[in-house]
Amino acid sequence: MNRYETTLCYIYGPKGVLMLHRTKKENDINKDKYIGVGGHIEQGESPDECILREVSEETGLQMRSFRLRGIITFLIDDIDELTFLYTCDDYSGDLRECNEGELVWVEEEKIESLPIWEGDKIFFRLLKERSDVFSLKLHYIHDRLVDARVDGKSVV
Repeated sequence: MNRYETTLCYIYGPKGVLMLHRTKKENDINKDKYIGVGGHIEQGESPDECILREVSEETGLQMRSFRLRGIITFLIDDIDELTFLYTCDDYSGDLRECNEGELVWVEEEKIESLPIWEGDKIFFRLLKERSDVFSLKLHYIHDRLVDARVDGKSVV
């Protein structure tokens, strides 16, 4: 099993949180789910460089202020992914169409009612409750969350 390194960002704006409704890619583990924007860290690229590039490529926005909020280990069947979770609250530019799905602004209190991963509810709670960088491990079998650990301690 190979470990992948990725980035994920949630952009907060006056209309809510920018979410990507993943509808356009074939064989997509995130098919029909709402997630943030981001992607794979390329060779020689830092997580910060990656998220700046990915947000620009996927949304057309340029982040002026962003910060690392969490480091998430996703174990999903044969996937082992280390993800650097960012938030952004200052950006410029205009949204453009994304080739991975539809970009939509969602009111923060409505996010949990969308089709999202069960573990995403945990990190959204952590984003609200904590200002420090947290560590979160989410273990899924298929799309069922079987274990979650925050800073090494079980939360399910």
